[in-house]
Amino acid sequence: MSDIFATAVSGLQASSARFEASAKRVVSDKNADFALELVEQKMAALNFRANLAVLKTEEEMMKATLDIVA
Repeated sequence: MSDIFATAVSGLQASSARFEASAKRVVSDKNADFALELVEQKMAALNFRANLAVLKTEEEMMKATLDIVA
């Protein structure tokens, strides 16, 4: 597994955990700051998409490398 792949997967997991924690706060805490939690969830979603883009780019780079070598 490449370092890029491992880092992106770790980022995906962290983003998911961040989003889930915020969602749990919204559901369980009657005093939750909904605006703050909305921002937190949006940031987690953006972070998730950024890590997906890293994975896509890494895949494209690997394909290009294989094309050059083959």
